[in-house]
Amino acid sequence: MIILAIDTALDYCAAAVLDAGTRTMLAQETLEMKRGHAEALMPLIARVMKASGRSYLDLDRVAVTTGPGSFTGLRVGISAARGIGLAASKPVVGLTTLSAYVAPLVAEQQEQPIVAAIDARHDHVYCQTVAGNGAPLIRPAIMPIEETFAAARFGALRMVGNAARILADRWPRNAPMPSLVDPKPGPDIGWVAWLGAATEPESAPAKPFYLRPPDAKPKPGFIVPDMR
Repeated sequence: MIILAIDTALDYCAAAVLDAGTRTMLAQETLEMKRGHAEALMPLIARVMKASGRSYLDLDRVAVTTGPGSFTGLRVGISAARGIGLAASKPVVGLTTLSAYVAPLVAEQQEQPIVAAIDARHDHVYCQTVAGNGAPLIRPAIMPIEETFAAARFGALRMVGNAARILADRWPRNAPMPSLVDPKPGPDIGWVAWLGAATEPESAPAKPFYLRPPDAKPKPGFIVPDMR
């Protein structure tokens, strides 16, 4: 199975082509950026596809992060994934940014629970807590930073996400301190591809996973249609 993975949800603009059958990452590229995803994404995808040696018709599936994250960034990535899927007649699978963040830590098969946290601004975070094996402990939600402290009841945690350092710096001193803090700006695009290979499109549609309504409505012509 050949997967094209796309991520523009946060401060990365990234794409990768994975051959899941041979467990080979054929090509990948990640650019760290806060703005400009719309201008950077399609040239980046073209470079990754060329480096992979595969055509769009060779793809079996397109995977894309669906949020939570930047409303503008999400629309860019999801629109590109849907457009490529439509043009090449390939299914598109949507993956949450939080699940992409925790995937490499779950793969390590350690016992400590994992907190994925994304900065939602105004002293809030998008947050999810899972067991070391990936089983859900606290469902994805937007919450004040203080509410994330409830996860301390699970013991020493591993934290990942662009708000991981924010949480760790404010973690209660009377609670077990995190055993790992990984404040990377975005998820690893390789793991987005692997999750795309493992997730069926029927169970994970490529539509925005906001967790809260956008602060402003998109301009006409930039609205991602609901293709359920």
